[in-house]
Amino acid sequence: MSIIVAENLSKFYPVAIKEPGIKGAITYFFRRTYHEIKAVEDVSFEIAPGEIVGFLGPNGAGKTTTLKMLTGLIHPSRGEVKVAGQVPFRRQEAFLQKITLVMGQKQQLIWDLPALDSLKINAAVYNISNKEFQRRVGELTEMLNLEGKLAQPVRKLSLGERMKAELLAALLHRPQVLFLDEPTLGLDVNAQAGVRDFLRDYNQRYQATVLLTSHYMADITALCQRVLLIHQGKLMYDGSLDGLLERFAPYREIHVELAQYIPTAKLITYGDVQLLEGRTVRFLVPQKALTRTVSQILADLEVIDLKVTEPPVEEVIGRVFQAGVV
Repeated sequence: MSIIVAENLSKFYPVAIKEPGIKGAITYFFRRTYHEIKAVEDVSFEIAPGEIVGFLGPNGAGKTTTLKMLTGLIHPSRGEVKVAGQVPFRRQEAFLQKITLVMGQKQQLIWDLPALDSLKINAAVYNISNKEFQRRVGELTEMLNLEGKLAQPVRKLSLGERMKAELLAALLHRPQVLFLDEPTLGLDVNAQAGVRDFLRDYNQRYQATVLLTSHYMADITALCQRVLLIHQGKLMYDGSLDGLLERFAPYREIHVELAQYIPTAKLITYGDVQLLEGRTVRFLVPQKALTRTVSQILADLEVIDLKVTEPPVEEVIGRVFQAGVV
């Protein structure tokens, strides 16, 4: 039984057309014409309870619009969507108790008050008893390493601490479904790792379902076994991260350390030379030619070390979006 179901989910926006000049301004004022912007078009997928799914796409691809439809902030133009058995845009209490939305560039905590005061407001909104409030705050504070921080005004917290406090506030009512839009945006490497560790632990402890968007591929590779790719409003891929690499990266990288420097002109016969720094070379070769190329390199060159890797997932996804093909 899927906890999130989207069928042909679409969102279109009418945009008024204005021609230049006085005539255009008069026409725009009295008799406007419109063209339709398709922010999301016929997106369908299902997510099972407890899954952590990465939602990827370039800026303007339709990720945030889709999240807003899934959380009921905007009404879809067509299609159907159900989250935890509820229709999101009806915004019923039973639905709101089961979901949360965290956006890395937005905040719900009151800037000049201690985070604990905002948490008490959230507890009142969700009818959480004082005893249960204390228990949940203590548990989440420990998981997020926020001991001693909640009594400080939010403005005095570091960016990483504020993000963790935002997560605590969003999870206080213990939702079944987490919609996370760039939760590590702007954080340093250590803070990003801390948020990832927390999300992994929270998912395992409460079997919460997570739909995560992020431009930091480390978030996706660390947390998500399944990814959705959206481009120009259309779903391009739905499957495993490994399957994505197999499908869109039919090549491998060969990293070689040579005994002596060899110029690029003599190396290009073995593959596309991506990097040459001193005696270190990185080739890009088609997967079907991998065995033959490795054998040829070992036979022809004096090699100190050689390893074969997949190209970085960021590079693979970037090529997908650049090509714009499935």
